[in-house]
Amino acid sequence: MKFCSNCGAAVERLIPDGDHLPRYVCTACKTIHYENPRIIAGCVPEWQGKILLCKRAIEPRRGYWTIPAGFMENGEALQDGAAREAMEEALANVEIGSLLAIVNVIRAHQVHIMFRARLLDTNFGVGPESLEVQLYDEADIPWQDMAFLSVDFALRRYLDDRRAGREDAHFRDIDWQDGKVITRDR
Repeated sequence: MKFCSNCGAAVERLIPDGDHLPRYVCTACKTIHYENPRIIAGCVPEWQGKILLCKRAIEPRRGYWTIPAGFMENGEALQDGAAREAMEEALANVEIGSLLAIVNVIRAHQVHIMFRARLLDTNFGVGPESLEVQLYDEADIPWQDMAFLSVDFALRRYLDDRRAGREDAHFRDIDWQDGKVITRDR
């Protein structure tokens, strides 16, 4: 950030009085501009035991598989955002179920929140952000081509819970240190 969205003056990065973190502060009007994590909403849609996955048509991770998920929009509820992403990426009508996973992707400043979902029909297809959309049996999921660590985590917990007949909520932090992925389950 270089300029204040309030008055257009230059901003500087400093720790405001009473705060403990550096923020962008306007040099003229003194507005403090907070940067907060972005929320990703998604779901694991299931139809008769099969999981709906999308092959990404956009970066990052173009050509890799994921569940329908993406940035929340202002003015929408979390579950509505997850359902919207299923429609946008897979043209899929879903019923959002219970909370599946919350993954804090620390370095990316994101929180990925995934739900269980029921695919309402098989009238799904390729949306503008997908190259391919397909239903997968558990044994055929392309694990080696998963787009994101958060999706891999959520999908594995989903399948573990399904086998155990439960619907737990799962939590993980993902970060990078010295070029290595560091994970911590909570």
